[in-house]
Amino acid sequence: MIMNQSLNQKKRKNLLSRKLFLVGFLFSLLLLQACSNAGGEGTGAQPTSKAELTGAEGNVKAVLNYGYIGTNDLNLPGGAEGWGLHKGIIQEELKKHGITEVKLTGFPNGPDLTESLISGRLDLGSLGDTPAIIAYASGAKTRLITQGSTNSIGYLIGKKGGPQSLSELKGKTIAIQKGSFMHRYVVGLLNEAGVTDVKLVHMLIPDAKAALARGDVDAMTNNANQGALEQIEDGFIHLDDASKHPDLRGSSATVASEEYLASFSDFPKVWNEAREKALADLKQHEEEYYEFIAKLQGQSVDVVKITNPISEIKKEPFTDEGLKLLDGTKNFLVDENLAKKNFEMNDWVLK
Repeated sequence: MIMNQSLNQKKRKNLLSRKLFLVGFLFSLLLLQACSNAGGEGTGAQPTSKAELTGAEGNVKAVLNYGYIGTNDLNLPGGAEGWGLHKGIIQEELKKHGITEVKLTGFPNGPDLTESLISGRLDLGSLGDTPAIIAYASGAKTRLITQGSTNSIGYLIGKKGGPQSLSELKGKTIAIQKGSFMHRYVVGLLNEAGVTDVKLVHMLIPDAKAALARGDVDAMTNNANQGALEQIEDGFIHLDDASKHPDLRGSSATVASEEYLASFSDFPKVWNEAREKALADLKQHEEEYYEFIAKLQGQSVDVVKITNPISEIKKEPFTDEGLKLLDGTKNFLVDENLAKKNFEMNDWVLK
């Protein structure tokens, strides 16, 4: 009897030990799983790392340095990008990927912007296609991620009482913005007209306007956003504009540095999706957008509805029409020795 009780007690102790071991083992497994989930694995509710969140190979910088053409009190570009930044739509989208601030810098022209992009002071820039192409052909390590518009119109404005036609520009002086889409336009225009004996001098638009008013130059290139229509209304001579020459139109170019893209390979997708959301919102507030552009450019709402129609803003990053125009611009710049070397457009465009 005593022996049986002793055996039973021994069995109960062995059974209790086994139960305790099993409980401990299960608790260890649960603890290990909890630790794994805290590190981002398991349920998929949390990312395994910042790289998974951003789609990048490395750490994404918290600050995105973005350059654009134009100087204004609002410190903003136009188009879908400017509206998205103005309303905070783009910033909100970028925050989801670790970018907490967009630092904006305005530039008077494209060459100045590309210089900052090449030096590493910028990660991203929106500018005219001509300076962007010239920079890439000169070795700038950039990729084209968006062509937001394809109808940039250059104007050739003559001084009051000056030349009345292209043929009368022979032997005259024209102020241009060297390396801009307007530079490309006027060179192509003069070649088409067979006017070759012309002196081209580089001046930024404010300086060129003053020189034209004084009569120091005979003509200048300009665009509607910087007062070409107002000059015409004021009595300056409207010699020509690119609306009559579709192949000489300009387009916009948003380029990112290869160094930045190496740390954030999904950035083009993220940026273009944010831009598309901004465009969708813009189309829901058309009058407010035109008022925004009017304030940005110091022009009337009636003028900006003509010069910056919403219909010209492209939804897609690239279109066949836009890429064809871009390739034609590139070939022209190479033929005129304005671009140092030729290149395959597909090597630059990042779709």
